[in-house]
Amino acid sequence: MDQDRKVRVRFAPSPTGGLHLGGVRTALFNYLFARHNGGTFVLRIEDTDQTRFVEGAEAYIQDCLTWCGIEPDESPLHGGEYGPYRQSERKENYRYYAEQLVADGYAYYAFDTAEELETQRNLQPNFKYSHENRTQLRNSLSLPATEVQRLIAEGHPYVIRIKMPVGETIGFEDMIRGVVSFDSSLVDDKVLLKADGMPTYHLAVVVDDYQMDITHVFRGEEWLPSAPVHILLWEYLGWRGSMPHWAHLPLILKPDGNGKLSKRDGDRLGFPVYAMNWQDPKTGDLTRGFREMGFLPEAFVNMLALLGWNDGSDQELFFRDELISKFSVDRISKAGAKFDFEKAKWFNHEWIKQSEDEVLLPQLSDVLAEHGVLDVDRAYLSNVLPLVKERLTFLSDFWEQASYFFRQPDSYDLASVQPKWTAEKTAFFAEMITKLENFEPWHSAELESFYKLAIQASGMKVGELMLPFRIMLVGGKFGPHVFDIAALLGREETVARMKKGLEAFIT
Repeated sequence: MDQDRKVRVRFAPSPTGGLHLGGVRTALFNYLFARHNGGTFVLRIEDTDQTRFVEGAEAYIQDCLTWCGIEPDESPLHGGEYGPYRQSERKENYRYYAEQLVADGYAYYAFDTAEELETQRNLQPNFKYSHENRTQLRNSLSLPATEVQRLIAEGHPYVIRIKMPVGETIGFEDMIRGVVSFDSSLVDDKVLLKADGMPTYHLAVVVDDYQMDITHVFRGEEWLPSAPVHILLWEYLGWRGSMPHWAHLPLILKPDGNGKLSKRDGDRLGFPVYAMNWQDPKTGDLTRGFREMGFLPEAFVNMLALLGWNDGSDQELFFRDELISKFSVDRISKAGAKFDFEKAKWFNHEWIKQSEDEVLLPQLSDVLAEHGVLDVDRAYLSNVLPLVKERLTFLSDFWEQASYFFRQPDSYDLASVQPKWTAEKTAFFAEMITKLENFEPWHSAELESFYKLAIQASGMKVGELMLPFRIMLVGGKFGPHVFDIAALLGREETVARMKKGLEAFIT
């Protein structure tokens, strides 16, 4: 391949459901490689399998990429000079090349019915359509030419299969794995064009990559077994010199390292595997995503980048520009990367801590709205956030950590107070309520000084009277500095909560 060609990479998902984090990582590595090399990142929708097409899945994929901040330069949404960007809209391209392969002797028509193939599978448990049996099956290699022409003319359904050679070594150099080779005799005659005229992945991916001038392909290692078919197609179609460089990415593994991470694993272990919420339009089943759990896109992308790649240092937190500048294929691991949800949570916690408050505030307003708290004053919310920010693992934790700033407690941790409650404490808080009704200035430091002087004057211990005060305000033994809470709640609300709390303590 000409090394002077401008880098063009593509992410080519099928619109069949939610976008697995492995798919997002593939998109991310494409994006980073393109940006690092001043190239173009293409989104191509591979929707040739109409039986698996799911309404809304394409828009969902594009929304996921937008949320992650890895927008394509060319796509069905953005257009471009290499369109269309949906395979279903490129249908006639594929038939032309499939017929060319037949004419050149590299492929053949196969008329076997589904029932006939099922019979073969029942007779041979490991049945595969290949050089071992193709001359005994119903295809243009075994039938007379006149019979083939008659079947086609009469409209009998057929597929076009590649004719795999026997006894050849097919190899290529993978950007991650080095030289990879295959014995052609072990590869079956894959279908290239289906009976409905739509191509299979094998033909479509080669034709599209050629016509879109794709220079580098990043895809999961599960596609390695298909490589010999694709290499031969590049060769048979006369395009071998334009074949892109390939990098087969390591799998994202289950937390225990045993096998590829699946949605089922996430359901079983209680974490998401999709980028965003996905609701199946047929069943209505909702699968929760990282975004809705409260992950920041920066944290999600940072975490994904380090699943199978590192820059050779101990650095773990990367801004997007750093990932782009440091990304290199030679730092991608060959081995699978175990998904660690606790580590993913750590990334999110760190990104929340260092994110600008102004960036988080709109998302926190959404969290409050989910709990029925609407039209929150932005200035008030911006004062609450710094008090709890370092306690947030997810943005959704904001309600648990800060709900008392927006609603009075509806219950109290009485077990922590009542066993040691005395009439003396009742008198102290009754007097404190009266004094605070007119206290000025209502600031944290002044409130703390005043409160502790009152405790000293009472002869009681600080610990005995600080905890009840906190429980009156928030309902339990949690939250930031109690006088910061009181200062932000304001005089009227603080006094009201003290009255309500005191009544609960003594009844």
